[in-house]
Amino acid sequence: MLYRSLLRPLLFRLSPETAHELALHSLSFFPGLVKRLLTPRPMQKPFGELRRLGLSFPNPVGLAAGFDKDGIALESLAALGFGFIEAGTVTYKPQPGNQRPRLFRLQQDKALINRAGFNNKGAVAFAQQVRTHRPDCILGVSIGKSKTAPIENAVEDYLRSFEIVYPVADYIALNVSSPNTPGLRDLQRAELLEDLLRALQTRNRELSEQASRGRLTPLLVKLAPDLGRAELDQLVDVVKRTNLAGLIATNTTTQRDGLRASKEEIAACGEGGLSGIPLRQRSTNMIATLYNLTTGLIPIVGVGGVFTAEDAWEKICAGASLIQVYTGFIYQGPRIAQEINEGLEQIISSEGFGTLDEAVGSRAKELSMIS
Repeated sequence: MLYRSLLRPLLFRLSPETAHELALHSLSFFPGLVKRLLTPRPMQKPFGELRRLGLSFPNPVGLAAGFDKDGIALESLAALGFGFIEAGTVTYKPQPGNQRPRLFRLQQDKALINRAGFNNKGAVAFAQQVRTHRPDCILGVSIGKSKTAPIENAVEDYLRSFEIVYPVADYIALNVSSPNTPGLRDLQRAELLEDLLRALQTRNRELSEQASRGRLTPLLVKLAPDLGRAELDQLVDVVKRTNLAGLIATNTTTQRDGLRASKEEIAACGEGGLSGIPLRQRSTNMIATLYNLTTGLIPIVGVGGVFTAEDAWEKICAGASLIQVYTGFIYQGPRIAQEINEGLEQIISSEGFGTLDEAVGSRAKELSMIS
């Protein structure tokens, strides 16, 4: 493919963040051209009517948060065949993020390490952008805590972001698991998370009534892959008590075990979240554990090391009803959504399933984390 043989080698000669910005801004400048040249042929809804989170998805493959934080290229990204896009993470206040360099490639491992720190133009600018450039697919919005907001003010900070992005979001994802904002992962503690979710769901109901929507905007929470079984037990109880719409599993990991890169290469990257193939099995195991803990009643968005249809299929069998890609998009290129969807269609048939839904969680017990 042209991307892997020509464009990727050229982009990989640039620093990772420079390459990312070049690709993102190229997509934002030429949405019409992208639609003409790269839009995949219609798939005639090969998976049938995919009802997830009270929404109808054209296909199960989405783009994870972090690629388009300010929503500047959503139209072009939707044209690449993604069934949904999760934009952000956005914060209430604009913030520059952490000092550069903050994005690194481990090419031997097909992985990335990032410590971006929620660099974005803020929730107000994001909502204004989306109002005039809305993508032709389901749009999720990831919101995070402003770096300047102390943990004791986190609820207020999240509520402000929630209110601003609410009118433009099909669903809202709560990012409490990035390792790159100091103290953020403390919000995964059961008591703090419950306070936060209850406040957001209360505001969700109020805004729904004001807008006469007749339903709540689906609220999801994104979890870290580094949580233990006991922590997951507590978090699932919180999720059930607060009637959360779904879970996203998982964010990046702070672990560095099993990498092919040398110790020197890894040390040169420094701190940050690891994504890509080294995260694949860890996230899949956690998806299966969450599916078992929730008895399959809470939808799970599976993300972490998805490069191929086979990767996506394993996460679906573990319990994910939707899939997201990020690092795979960087390494595999703009046809990844089309390739995964076409591959999934073939796998479903070859594995003897009538529908995608029949496969969700079919191997959850086998793939679950060891208790």
